[in-house]
Amino acid sequence: MITEISAVNFRQNLGKMLNQVQYRHDSIIINKDGKPVAALVDARLFDRIRRMQTRFETLCQRIEEGYAKTPESSGISEIDDIVASERSRKHDPRHNP
Repeated sequence: MITEISAVNFRQNLGKMLNQVQYRHDSIIINKDGKPVAALVDARLFDRIRRMQTRFETLCQRIEEGYAKTPESSGISEIDDIVASERSRKHDPRHNP
């Protein structure tokens, strides 16, 4: 479950919020002036997010290196074409046994 709470209320209920995250594996969105500014998540989820971020950054770097000598508009066009082709292939019953 995700709970939203004001920063003031969060400070006043820190112990309760920590228990909610630790034992119920909930997430807390902390708002300041009505806008989200931070999130409190359990350590396991945070570790997964960090690993996913590292993999995402590695993937972005590989794509960037692969397209380093390609003009941006050509690279974007090629990526768009590949994505469209894959999407149509997945919706084609002949390619989904």
